[in-house]
Amino acid sequence: MTDIDKLTGLFEALGADDATGWADSEAEDDIPQLARFRFLRMAWQDIDAWSSAAPHWVEAYRREGLAGGAVERAVRLGLTPVELGEIAREIARETTFALLQGMDDPARGDVPPGTEAQLPGWRLAELSPEGEPTGRTLGALHEDLNEAEPQSPTGGGS
Repeated sequence: MTDIDKLTGLFEALGADDATGWADSEAEDDIPQLARFRFLRMAWQDIDAWSSAAPHWVEAYRREGLAGGAVERAVRLGLTPVELGEIAREIARETTFALLQGMDDPARGDVPPGTEAQLPGWRLAELSPEGEPTGRTLGALHEDLNEAEPQSPTGGGS
């Protein structure tokens, strides 16, 4: 088994629709695509949980929580847990996209003039299976968020 076959198998195990494309990109372009896809898959599990677990969180929010009143009013107006879950999932996707974009460009935030040059930055870096830094950074994750969306919900859970 070649390295590309192993990579392709790992992408397939994680549910990548284009496992070969992701693996080829990692091998040919030296981009940490497996780490990127794994991270995006984890993000999608949390995004999808808003729709797949909607009946549970809608009931919980109706009983208590900061949004309890709004959820209760929405249900009384005829929105179903499924519909509320669709709305919540889309908000989670948009929030995740914005967060990923902000990881790449921290200057997007609301920073007073003259302060940006004094602020620390950040990066998300790949580790080997043994936990050692590989020296490769997971950049531009927002660009592949929609491409990594599972064709069926990931079932939620984090």
